[in-house]
Amino acid sequence: MSAKSFLSLPRYALFAGAVALCGLPLYIHLPAFLALDYGINLQALGGLLLALRLLDFVQDPLLGWLLSRQAKRLNALALGACLVLAMGMVGLFAIPAPVAPLLWIAACLALAFTGFSLLSILIYADGVERGAADGHVRVATWRELGTLLGITLACLLPFLLPGNGYRGFAIFVAIALALAALFMHGQWQPVRFAMPSLRPLFRQRQMRFFLLLAFLNALPVAVTSTLFVFFVQFRLQAPDHAGLFLVLFFVCAALSTPLWRLAAKRFGARKTLVAGMGLAMLSFIWAFTLEAGDLAYFALVCIASGAALGADMMLLPALFSRYQSHAKISPALAFGFWNFCGKASLALAAGLVLPMLAWAGFAIDAPKTESALTALSFLYAIVPCGLKAIALALLLFAIEDETSADPAPISARKESMKAHTK
Repeated sequence: MSAKSFLSLPRYALFAGAVALCGLPLYIHLPAFLALDYGINLQALGGLLLALRLLDFVQDPLLGWLLSRQAKRLNALALGACLVLAMGMVGLFAIPAPVAPLLWIAACLALAFTGFSLLSILIYADGVERGAADGHVRVATWRELGTLLGITLACLLPFLLPGNGYRGFAIFVAIALALAALFMHGQWQPVRFAMPSLRPLFRQRQMRFFLLLAFLNALPVAVTSTLFVFFVQFRLQAPDHAGLFLVLFFVCAALSTPLWRLAAKRFGARKTLVAGMGLAMLSFIWAFTLEAGDLAYFALVCIASGAALGADMMLLPALFSRYQSHAKISPALAFGFWNFCGKASLALAAGLVLPMLAWAGFAIDAPKTESALTALSFLYAIVPCGLKAIALALLLFAIEDETSADPAPISARKESMKAHTK
């Protein structure tokens, strides 16, 4: 085995980790960052994030189409997207708004979301190609371990760096993205499918169910991500512990992935994912019962929900990749719509839960009544639990059973290779 092939998956994982550094600030810290640092009220904040995330998820299929058409220019596209993402992150977190804050925030987020989306689609589409040879669960394990490493660093660095932690973090992200793009140069797997029409993408019943499942399963995470900092700061009254709770959450997700992989090999990816989703629902219910000072109990919630996230992040994309290995569908286009569903959930969560929280009497700059705090707990825990239950039902009754998600049958690999050469 050559050194290049031996390092292929580690390079892929490290690139995924560099991109993942940006996800946490954009999707978890951002609502509280804008509300507290810029003084934007929750209704306006919900509208702003809804509009920007609508742009974010609407462009995803177009970015997937672009990757399908520009398969020979993936190195240049990856480098350009890293530059765009770095510009957005530095402008948002490291440079005070030189113009009207809402205009500056909108411009920086548009850059950051575009770069992040294109790189995310590229990483997952590349994973489909790698999975045909190396096994989809194996590739997903490397990718998600790298992703969780990046997320863990994103939890810690803003609190460890001197001065304005987010300013130093944004500069660190820009350097990490530049190094990752150089490290991954020449390693991208070509997307060999000819440009397909959208008809076969939605004509297949299982594809429609997978995309609906992606949307429903992302909604609980979108809701809790939007409200996480608010919940820790105001319900638990422990703002200084937010970073530590996030680290615990994501470290447990990372540590759980080898166990989920072993379980998937023995019991099948679908059955194992059902167990992970059930664990997530139990953790949501427990979180609703917590009050101020229940830090040890919330740490246990983070452990359980983090482990459940590990199953989601590894097994659901692996099942989707396995399905694509049987179907003549462009991975870039398919994962463009996969991201489309995830981003739609983020847009819906921001546009609904923040105004709902405000309508319940919760305001950043006002004393928090018990009814407002109860509404925060309900939105943070019970609503995601109900959404997860719907996603679980869809997985059980609409997604076809598989004895294993890894590796794909030899016949499926041959068909995939034939499709690539046409």
